[in-house]
Amino acid sequence: MFDWMKRRGWTATHEARPQNEARPQVETAARHAGKEAGKYRLLYEYLERRYANTVVLTFGQIEDLLGFGLPDPARTVKEWWTIADMSTGEARCSDAWRLANRTARPNLMAQTVAFERVS
Repeated sequence: MFDWMKRRGWTATHEARPQNEARPQVETAARHAGKEAGKYRLLYEYLERRYANTVVLTFGQIEDLLGFGLPDPARTVKEWWTIADMSTGEARCSDAWRLANRTARPNLMAQTVAFERVS
């Protein structure tokens, strides 16, 4: 075993859970939220797993995470990032950060978005 794991107490606090032990509710809720994010699930998972209160991504990084391009309004209309269209029944990009308990603050000139954790 790695020495740093021993120094940090990894073996004592992170032992494997027995196969028959139930999974925590938090994990089940996270899996459900990922499904709600639809095709934006990978962005949701990325934001959900970041410990930082603010995560800044470029449009290119977001597209790389998603595996497809952002729509044209995402690059030109600030409100695309801040207003969720609740009239459609399908998953929206905003679901990804909303389900990860974050808000989006775009900088269109720099082509970046700051995702801030909601307290």
